[in-house]
Amino acid sequence: MSVRFRNFQAVDTDGLLKLWDQARNSGFEPVYSLAEILASCDKDFAIVAHDGDVFVGAAVGRVAHEQGWVVLLVVAESHQSKGVGSRLISELEAEMAVGGISKLSMLVSDSGRSGVLEKSGFRQLKHLNYFEREVSVGEREREILNQLGGRVLARDLWAKIAGMTPEKEMLERRLVLPLSDPSLAESFGVEPPKAIVLFGPPGTGKTTFAKAVASRLDWPFVEVFPSRLAGDPSGVAGGLRETFNRIDDLEHVVVFIDEVEEIASKRKGDPPSPTQGVTNELLKLIPAFRERPGRLLVCATNYIRALDDAFLRHGRFDYVMPIGLPDSEARSSIWSRYIPSSAHGSIDLALLVDRTVGFSPADIEYAARKASQRALEQAVFKTNVDAKPTTTTATEHYLWAIDNTRRTVSDDVIVEFEQDIESIARL
Repeated sequence: MSVRFRNFQAVDTDGLLKLWDQARNSGFEPVYSLAEILASCDKDFAIVAHDGDVFVGAAVGRVAHEQGWVVLLVVAESHQSKGVGSRLISELEAEMAVGGISKLSMLVSDSGRSGVLEKSGFRQLKHLNYFEREVSVGEREREILNQLGGRVLARDLWAKIAGMTPEKEMLERRLVLPLSDPSLAESFGVEPPKAIVLFGPPGTGKTTFAKAVASRLDWPFVEVFPSRLAGDPSGVAGGLRETFNRIDDLEHVVVFIDEVEEIASKRKGDPPSPTQGVTNELLKLIPAFRERPGRLLVCATNYIRALDDAFLRHGRFDYVMPIGLPDSEARSSIWSRYIPSSAHGSIDLALLVDRTVGFSPADIEYAARKASQRALEQAVFKTNVDAKPTTTTATEHYLWAIDNTRRTVSDDVIVEFEQDIESIARL
């Protein structure tokens, strides 16, 4: 998205008034007067959105004690399906969090558009056009997140994962359900999971699934990069320990460690290697991490066989879950993401899906971009006189790109992955 978001400035007044008039003409009935909204723009909180030089949206809010109120949310009709409204609310919440709010609410008239509020996590109270949601992260926790490089992710990441139904159902039932409703889980004698391992071939979306789980739970997401801890005065092990100590101050959190085999590989050799010290530290940190509710550790690896046996044992990780290559529905969604809208009607999408069995999401993205570049060059430079002139990409461009894309995941790796599911996976 080319849309930019920033705090309201005086130069935005004309754009806001124009958008206000357009909204009123389309049937929008505001709860607050224009004078109140302009006053809040000057004194309280206001975020605006620009697409190039065009003013396309605004969210205005004020704080009363611990209650945050959205007094205006308006988005240009041309951008109402592009996620601008959800992003405006998220940016506004981040600004208002400094006031110590615990709830974010909005009153809308009967003619108000409530879809964006529901997608952003608000709930409608019975008999009232009133929406509210809990603020997932307070001011103090935001400071900790900033120090850790963590963030609160958009709330719609889970819905954006198309296909991969078995994987999504597994994560929904094993993780999201007991973690989001621990009282219900307890009534059935279910202990919410505290740590899991995701494994599978490179580029299969393990990071995407970890972020989607955090989004689904509405918990902050913190990714730990062991390589970045190398510069810590106390070494990688000490830096890892300090990072987990700071994470302990968060009420809820999903902690993600990618390529965990770098710090949890099989221990061997005499004398002990530096890596073994880091592995030992991580093995000590996990039990302490598991003692507190409201947290989930997700470790991901492309090479499950490289992990230390003690690392994977029962008691440290509740589940060891496989994440495979995208199925046909997922491949269709990925292709649709990269095919220009002007070309969608003329592309044989089913053929592209069929021809990319065994492709990772990254492979499909590479092939799509390669096809677009080839189509552009043919149209501008006419490098291939036999090619039919086109104004956008065509099916033949994508088929050529597929034939000229080397798969990231070989057949041998797929066979090993299936063997690992049988021998190592724990579901």
